[in-house]
Amino acid sequence: MIALFTDFGLAGPYTGQMKAVLHRDAPGVPVVDLFADAPTGDPKASAYLLAAYAAWFPLGTVFLCVVDPGVGGERPPVVVEADGRAFVGPGNGLFELVERRAKATRCDEIAWRPDSLSASFHGRDLFAPIAAMLARGAAPPPRPIDARRVRRPDWPDDLAEIVYVDGYGNAMTGLRAARLPQGATLVVAGRPLDRARTFSDRPPGEAFWYENSNGLAEIAVNRGRADRALGLAVGTPVAVT
Repeated sequence: MIALFTDFGLAGPYTGQMKAVLHRDAPGVPVVDLFADAPTGDPKASAYLLAAYAAWFPLGTVFLCVVDPGVGGERPPVVVEADGRAFVGPGNGLFELVERRAKATRCDEIAWRPDSLSASFHGRDLFAPIAAMLARGAAPPPRPIDARRVRRPDWPDDLAEIVYVDGYGNAMTGLRAARLPQGATLVVAGRPLDRARTFSDRPPGEAFWYENSNGLAEIAVNRGRADRALGLAVGTPVAVT
């Protein structure tokens, strides 16, 4: 299958245009919408989300990923192979955590170019055709790339920030819950939050943090919205005590 991970939002033509290319070039291959609302123009926050959620997809999945504020600039277009999955998109750090956490990985620059390439929509004109080729097993020859052009060794293994707010107002962090100390308290917006197993373990209106279904530490309010109650947004810092 091909999984879409973008910051295009839920409205507008961009996702539809990319899907049209995928259906044209890889007919019959299932296309799954993973995120259409990844952190806008923020490859760093998106990298922690992508690494957490990609692990749940079967081997052979091709991820078409577009969080690309530098589209048309010097950042290289790349294909990353990591533990049996392929990732297509900009070499701007978006795949840093995927590569870092993989047992086996390879990154190559995309040398192929279409006959017509928009300077501002590589998702449609470059990345989608390559993702379709990979899904069909017919990718063009890769070109090795210097890792220094695409890796971000200065980024932490876990990001102590809010990286995503879902439609319920729950706020995901870039922290893997399993790596936090036993009994850890998260402090966000000046509020210390204890851990709970799930929503019903806390009374209505109480804020807490828990391990979400993809292994990230997530901040929530039972029967409420954590983003509004605590003033949270992508980039809000989180402390661990």
